[in-house]
Amino acid sequence: MIVRNEEDFAEKTTLTFTYAKLTMFIVSICMIIFIISLFLVNTLLKQWFDPRYAQAEANRKLVELSLAVDSLEQEVVQSHQFFNSFQYIVRGDSVLETEETYLANADSRAVDEQISSSREAANQQPSKIDTEFREEFEESGVEMLTSASLAPSSQLDELFFFSPLAGIISAPYDPKIAHYGVDVVSKKNEPIKSVADGTVILASWTQDAGYVIAVQHRSNVISVYKHNSSLLKKMGEFVSAGDVIAIIGNTGELTTGPHLHFELWYNGNPMDPEEFVSF
Repeated sequence: MIVRNEEDFAEKTTLTFTYAKLTMFIVSICMIIFIISLFLVNTLLKQWFDPRYAQAEANRKLVELSLAVDSLEQEVVQSHQFFNSFQYIVRGDSVLETEETYLANADSRAVDEQISSSREAANQQPSKIDTEFREEFEESGVEMLTSASLAPSSQLDELFFFSPLAGIISAPYDPKIAHYGVDVVSKKNEPIKSVADGTVILASWTQDAGYVIAVQHRSNVISVYKHNSSLLKKMGEFVSAGDVIAIIGNTGELTTGPHLHFELWYNGNPMDPEEFVSF
């Protein structure tokens, strides 16, 4: 192939080729096109050309959804156990058996029932060590609870508590007689306010405390309001500091007149409300 000048037809370039060179050129072009096509099919165009892509993508989404469902189920179980534990604390029950504990101990209960009769016969009288340990624990139990409640974390220094009710304290905090809060006497139909921002975790009726409402605050702090005449918030609602959540009353068996029994709990230990709230 000769390339000439258009004006004077002078020879500019000469290209020589054979059928072998032409064949190699065409094969090279085809190989390049094939490699580029293979790359695109395995990357950008995979979802259109690979029949396994849709199934793999569906399997991946199924695994993600399964993990999300497992996480949500675990959170629901933990929330359920937390609410049950707190309700047992408010009711004053001493033993709480969670669902996991019940399932874990289900197999051993049959064996325990079979050998209980023999143990009762052998242990009619407690041993001396057991008796001494029980007496020591009963004597030191209140002191341990009191010392734990008197040593709150430094996280509580960052919290500011509003007064739930303006009134006179008729009964102070005294853990030695199992009075884990203060009794505040005020006017009839006086509104009761939340001491801080939080979420209502209990709004129910108990035989001893009547209408009870409890609010979960940050830093693992829970405030409890007992003997109300009515509740204005439901469980799961978010309340701000100063929001009216109940009306003072005289409900429940453990009450002698209209008042508010107010408790503060931190990490499962009661605290003296007068150290944090000005009534």
